[in-house]
Amino acid sequence: MGTSGAHAIDTLDDLRRHLQWAIELEHATIPPYMCALYSLDPSRNAEAAHVVGSVLAEEMLHLALAANLLNAVGGQPKLDTPELLPAYPHPLPHGDRSVQVHLVPFGAKALELFLQIEQPASADAPPQSDEYQTIGQFYAAIEAGIRTLCDQLGEDAVFCGDPARQIGEMHMRTGGGEVILVHDLKTALAALAEIIEQGEGAARTDVWDGDRDVFHPERAEVAHFYRFKELQVGRRYQAGDTPQSGPTGEEITVDPDGVLPMRQNPRTADYPEGSEIRVAQEKFNSTYCQLLSQLEQAFNGSPAQLGATVGTMYSLKAQAQTLLQTPNDDEETTAGPTFEYVPPEQR
Repeated sequence: MGTSGAHAIDTLDDLRRHLQWAIELEHATIPPYMCALYSLDPSRNAEAAHVVGSVLAEEMLHLALAANLLNAVGGQPKLDTPELLPAYPHPLPHGDRSVQVHLVPFGAKALELFLQIEQPASADAPPQSDEYQTIGQFYAAIEAGIRTLCDQLGEDAVFCGDPARQIGEMHMRTGGGEVILVHDLKTALAALAEIIEQGEGAARTDVWDGDRDVFHPERAEVAHFYRFKELQVGRRYQAGDTPQSGPTGEEITVDPDGVLPMRQNPRTADYPEGSEIRVAQEKFNSTYCQLLSQLEQAFNGSPAQLGATVGTMYSLKAQAQTLLQTPNDDEETTAGPTFEYVPPEQR
């Protein structure tokens, strides 16, 4: 399967495989965004914490949308699997090998990574079904595949999944967007558009994602790429700004002293067995894998299980913050969560 990409998704099995990749891709953003978020002192860096928190919440929404798409075409979303937690650093799943995902605290390096992840496709960029350069091109290939299969097989044959497996809503106080029930071509295209617009903007030439900002309803919401750009440049976008102009609005300040200096890409193996930090990391990993298990159950016929994830997310936040506040022996850095897979029987 080459990167000509436009015709790579020829069968329903191809489509299901790519939509599982979409789940892996949306998930791949969650650990690095969590590390950045929990490294921020929200009292000193409220703006940055709001931005990263809102993007994290929307990535959870995108995960649900990808699962709805996969369920709609008769697939089975897999989340509780070691494939979702490769060792860091690693490239985006099935993406451009040059973009390496790291676990780092909030700062210049984190923003550079997040901008690479959310990079919009250029207006003339072709769909790419594998080794894609941008997430938008990957989703364009999925859209082309869905349209082709609907033409060849008919919509009913493509959208053969059980409607009861669709996730109807996710309760997130911090993110915009909505979960779309997918049952035909129209709703599938709407779900894909929601994912792409929140990430890279409503048109490939626009910084806005088409939603209203949850916390500032008077403001149009800026797509993920441009939200991170605002933090990097230290200014907000205002009406009339374009991707070329950059943000020219009010200043945003980040207080570097209000960021915990987490060690980059931590691993449990860095610490002796039974040590305080390692025990806390192992506990976090078990809780995180429990979250993946709850999501997998929710996406595989038990949508009501989604409610259970809320408590798990609160536990994760508390466990991550404890780690990030624990100094390492070097006294320059703090510990952090390692996001390593824990098999079910060891949780």
